[in-house]
Amino acid sequence: MRISNGTAHELKIAYIGGGSLGWAWGLMSDLALDGDLNGTVCLYDICTESAEKNRAIGNMYNNLSGTKGIWEYTVAYSLADALKGADFVIISILPGTFEEMESDVHAPEKYGIYQSVGDTTGPGGIIRSLRTVPMFVEIGLAVKEYCPDAWVINYTNPMSIAMRTLYSVYSEIKAFGCCHEVFATQELLAHVLEDVTGIKADRREIKVNVLGINHFTWFNSARFNDIDLMPIYRKFVQNNFDEGYAAGENSDWRNNSFASANRVKFDLFQRYGCIAAAGDRHLAEFCPGKWYLKDPETVRSWRFGLTTVKSRKADREKKLERRQRILDGDEKPALAETGEEGHLLIKAILGLQDMVSNVCLPNTGGISNLPHNSIVESNAVFRAGEVRPVVSGYVPDNILGIIRLHICNQEMIVKAALTRDRELAFSAFAADPLVTVSLNDARELFNSMINNTLEYLPGEWGCTDE
Repeated sequence: MRISNGTAHELKIAYIGGGSLGWAWGLMSDLALDGDLNGTVCLYDICTESAEKNRAIGNMYNNLSGTKGIWEYTVAYSLADALKGADFVIISILPGTFEEMESDVHAPEKYGIYQSVGDTTGPGGIIRSLRTVPMFVEIGLAVKEYCPDAWVINYTNPMSIAMRTLYSVYSEIKAFGCCHEVFATQELLAHVLEDVTGIKADRREIKVNVLGINHFTWFNSARFNDIDLMPIYRKFVQNNFDEGYAAGENSDWRNNSFASANRVKFDLFQRYGCIAAAGDRHLAEFCPGKWYLKDPETVRSWRFGLTTVKSRKADREKKLERRQRILDGDEKPALAETGEEGHLLIKAILGLQDMVSNVCLPNTGGISNLPHNSIVESNAVFRAGEVRPVVSGYVPDNILGIIRLHICNQEMIVKAALTRDRELAFSAFAADPLVTVSLNDARELFNSMINNTLEYLPGEWGCTDE
């Protein structure tokens, strides 16, 4: 890698999960549109065929009108080869398959437990975590061996579990987790500002103080220039609480299981006086099970959807069909800014610009009343050679208890996965706010879900019939 005239040349980015049908394509587009970076993206995936198809698509970007950044896309056939010489490592993997996800999300429904996402918390998030940890142990140790000085950007959920694992196996790793949920809430605040005052603003002009944990993140302040947005948001919530509010393409929760009308977000603001800075589908899962996820009728009353695995499979089929059209030359790869910030953060770390963005990192005191070294989400300053979390202050007392509960559970899950302690894992499972059943039913559900994901767990996890 070398830097000259404000441009970084000959970068190597190792992409773990390089067969991705979502994040990888978005990165390709963002890199192509940025003339300040060029180099090689080495794609690694357990499905080599998918990585090879993405290699072909990635290299198509160099011939598109409007492309500024020239990148060579290659395929690595081992994790070691992908990582050797990497300046940056991007992780965007699916821990398991849709078959395991089917169990994560839908097996609990037999017990009256409903989940709107099932990838971060709740029974589904916990089981997904148990198979995520071994994967991130392997990745973290490989980074330590093959590219110890590389910067690692993680997009994989469960974010906090993944990040905690990386730092557990390689304490000096330079890793951070990126999540776009905060961006969507900044977009919402820009809509609120325009609706109430008529002032238009880009979401990056909305300055917020971020604190909390991934997918249960909060703003206790928000401003546009000299305008305090908190009282404006309060008025907007009061005026729109009953019907909710959604803007933009594909925002109708009735026909898009990934959308919501923000009523959960509005309700949490009225409860706690801070702006919940994630989507309703994620926020609902951190709260007591009877609040928003009691049953499908309750979910509909809050105007969001249960994201079924069936809908995810249908979405994947559409992407596979699109991939084939691109490979056949019937459609061009999309060349448009995604709104993600990964490439911008790379530029900042290389010293090409300074930047502030929200990331997930171990807590080193920036959030004063959350446990040291627990994985928290806050703003950080990105500049040449460093990512430094800003001091966000303290989580308000009325929110603190529920956040600490989830942090304790996350710590238990990582420890259980690393030590293969089945009982400790069950303790975390039974303590989750969505697990509203008897202890015997919780045990039965836990055992059945473990059975359904044994292929991805070490042999010691073999389930009994207890």
